[in-house]
Amino acid sequence: MEIRFRVLLVIALASLTGCASVRHLFGHHSTTEGSPEVVASGEASGADQSPGTDQPPPADQPPGSSASQNGDQSAPRVIEPQVERRKVKVPRIRSQNIEVGGYYGTLNIEDFGAHPVYGVQAAYHITEDIFFQAEAGRSKGGYTSFEKLSNVQLLTEGERWFKYYDLSVGYNLFPGEVFLGRNLALRSALYLLAGLGGTQFGGDQKFTVNFGAGYKVLPADWIAVHVAVEDRVFNTDLLGVSKLASNLEAHLGATVFFGF
Repeated sequence: MEIRFRVLLVIALASLTGCASVRHLFGHHSTTEGSPEVVASGEASGADQSPGTDQPPPADQPPGSSASQNGDQSAPRVIEPQVERRKVKVPRIRSQNIEVGGYYGTLNIEDFGAHPVYGVQAAYHITEDIFFQAEAGRSKGGYTSFEKLSNVQLLTEGERWFKYYDLSVGYNLFPGEVFLGRNLALRSALYLLAGLGGTQFGGDQKFTVNFGAGYKVLPADWIAVHVAVEDRVFNTDLLGVSKLASNLEAHLGATVFFGF
C-alpha cells in the first residue's frame, strides 16, 4: 500500500512538470501587461539592470532635469550671436540760447494818442522756461486835445519822441504746440514779462516799470514769431498834474536763435 502511494505521488509530480514544459513550448509564459507574472519579471529585470544603462526619461520629467542627463555628461551650449558693433559718432549740437530780433506795432501814449512804434529786442534763455529780455524802442507822440483846441504847443517836435529801454525777466507759462491743419504742428509758448527801465519823453527821463505777456510760434528751430502786449508805467506831471501814465503797447515781431 505504501509503495502504491509513492508511485501515484511520483506520477502526479511528473504530470505537473510536463504541463509547465508544454506551456513554455507554446509561449503561454508571456502574458498580458499588468499581470502578476509580468510585474514580477519586470521587477526582477530592473533589479538586475546596471546603473549605467541608458534609460528614457519618464514622460512627466522635463528634458533639462538632472535625471535626463545621467547618461550625457555634456549639457547643450547656448548659441551666442555674433553681432558686429558699429561705431556711433555723437553729433556736437550747439545750444541756441540767444535770441535777437525786431518788432513793429502800436503804442498808446497817454494824452498824446496812439502811434506806430518799432524797436529791437534780445533775449538770453537761462533754462527752457526762464529768460532775460532787453528791449529798446521809439515812437512819436501826437497832440493833446488841449493843444488842438487852444492851438498852443506844450512840446516841441523833438520832445514828442517817446524813447524807452528796459530789461525784463520772462517765464514760459504754457509751452506746447499749435496745429495748422492736420499734418503741421509748430512749437509755441505763452510767456509773461516784467521788468524795469527808463523812458525819455517830454524833455525828461522817467523811471519806468513794464509788464505784459506774449505768444510766440516757432516755424523752424532757428526763428520765432512773437505777438506781445506790454504796459509801460511811469510818473509824470507833464500836464500840470502828477499822475501815473499808462502807455499800452501791442506789437508783432520776429527773432532768430543762435549760440556759440
